[in-house]
Amino acid sequence: MEKYYITTAIAYTSGKPHIGNTYEVVLADLLARFKRAQGYDVRFQTGTDEHGEKIELKAQSAGKTPKQFVDEVADGIKNIWDLMNTSYDKFMRTTDEYHEAQIKKLFKKFYDQGDIYKGSYHGWYCTPCESFWTESQLVDGKCPDCGREVHVAEEEAYFFKMSKYADKLMEYYNTHPDFIVPVSRKNEMVNNFLKPGLQDLCVSRTSFTWGIPVEFDPKHVVYVWLDALSNYITGINYDSDGNHGEDYKKYWPADVHVIGKDIVRFHAIYWPIFLMAMGEPLPKQIYGHPWLLQDGGKMSKSTGNVIYADDLVSFYGVDAVRYFLLSQMPYDNDGIINWDIVTETINGELANVYGNLVSRTIAMSNKYFGGVLEDKGVAEPVDDELKAVVTGAYKKVADKIDAYKVADALGEIFTLFRRANKYIDETMPWALAKDETKKDRLATVLYNLSEAIVIGTTLLESFMPETAEKVYKEFNTTARAFDKLDKFGLLANGTKVTDAPEILFKRLDAKEIADKVNAMYEARKPKETKKPENVVEISEIGIEDFMKVQLRVGEIVEAEKVKKANKLLKFSVKVGDEIRTIVSGIAKYYTPEEIVGKQVVVVSNLKPAKLCGIESQGMLLCACTDDELTLVTPEKKMPAGATVR
Repeated sequence: MEKYYITTAIAYTSGKPHIGNTYEVVLADLLARFKRAQGYDVRFQTGTDEHGEKIELKAQSAGKTPKQFVDEVADGIKNIWDLMNTSYDKFMRTTDEYHEAQIKKLFKKFYDQGDIYKGSYHGWYCTPCESFWTESQLVDGKCPDCGREVHVAEEEAYFFKMSKYADKLMEYYNTHPDFIVPVSRKNEMVNNFLKPGLQDLCVSRTSFTWGIPVEFDPKHVVYVWLDALSNYITGINYDSDGNHGEDYKKYWPADVHVIGKDIVRFHAIYWPIFLMAMGEPLPKQIYGHPWLLQDGGKMSKSTGNVIYADDLVSFYGVDAVRYFLLSQMPYDNDGIINWDIVTETINGELANVYGNLVSRTIAMSNKYFGGVLEDKGVAEPVDDELKAVVTGAYKKVADKIDAYKVADALGEIFTLFRRANKYIDETMPWALAKDETKKDRLATVLYNLSEAIVIGTTLLESFMPETAEKVYKEFNTTARAFDKLDKFGLLANGTKVTDAPEILFKRLDAKEIADKVNAMYEARKPKETKKPENVVEISEIGIEDFMKVQLRVGEIVEAEKVKKANKLLKFSVKVGDEIRTIVSGIAKYYTPEEIVGKQVVVVSNLKPAKLCGIESQGMLLCACTDDELTLVTPEKKMPAGATVR
């Protein structure tokens, strides 16, 4: 049996995935299900990316450890993947013990063979994307990937020699023209990254701790992409020492990585180069799918209008949501979603075309023949066109799925259903029923309709598995083998349809749906909270303004009261290698004795000012209300002079 290994990108555990994130796993599930039906030995892997500075910061703000935070988010992501009825074989987590052990060994392997070296980095850093950028790569001073603010970062780091493999990667592109699809994604990689020259890649960090430690230099943690991308092989038991598990030997190389267009660079440049350095085969193909955009504005948690999969399912059901996602996303260009479009699609296609076809066919079979189907062989020329459309559908659908044009593939299936509806209008079973001499012709017509429905539903099953099972039961049959979909007339004579068919898709009231959605979003809007009385409204500042303020950790080595000033304390504060004198009005809250030895946060580039004749060379940060005050201190002891950012 031929193998087929398919993966999604692993979802970042910074929060709940919206419907655009969910599209990817539904798309991959369709491909996996269809390949299984074709007889392939399919391995479908998905999962979560769980390390990095962004998660460390989110965990801190939530008052949790990073592991507690990612455990909760990963469970939520897995629940949504399960809700959408995705048939993955492995849900991979980058906090899995085996994965972490292999990344440690892999990092050491790259270092020992000279692919990784130690250096330092100074440049612009985007925390949400966890990416470094040069000045020339910024777009209007912001991250070129997400458009958010960046800040200056400088730290010791290990780097991977990307340039060492650039020519080899370009040669691979040339000899494997379908390695990246669509071709527009490949052109972007060549023109924007390979031709200008690859920069060496930062693969470790020291400014946060939530990551896989570099064993031979433990103040470093492995940086996101070497960790995250390697899940595709550690999840099938790759071993850095060469003692690979059976799954790796069986399934690697992957047949396709299904990813969003925003991370093609990491999968089409970094990942192949890592594999070249390992001496392992490259994946056969990378499909960078487009985005699903919300019509009428960007999804925003602050306005409460983010569309989540579980919300859609609560209104429409799982299969209807799967259908919408797979039918509305183009191959290359971005798709559009809003609640009105979803409602219109379900009413116009699932209820009117498919659901109505099934309902009418079963109703007429019950009315005229007690539900018994039989091909009486009374054929007319109009039958031939129906049969040609039905028996020719599989090849068209399969070819389009192989090319990842899944919306077009679904369109071919609904061409079959529309042709069957047209066949009803052409043959007019209600008219045939009035003429006893036409009874055998009527039976043949209803048999042909039922056979068309079963074949079309077999093709539809990978898209809408629960609906397909319902239809099989209503026609008292099972899915047709794919290698028999080009044959018409295999439904056994005497098959009896159900007496009480379920309405597959009810027509929806668009206004009623809209009212319920608006009420849901209104309930989710952040509630206004009363601002503390001591908070003064000030204008917003940009990151460039904030970066002008230099915050550093200081340690109070001496403290005393200022004579003739009851509110002031005078401090000697160690900041790096210097001792600064700082005067602060906190005598009401602290005594000199209790504050000596405390670490504080100092505004170190504040212009000196004289207070009661004493030059104050900085400011101590405090949190305060009208009645309370406390010094801002690091969570754990840090070197005096450490930068706060």
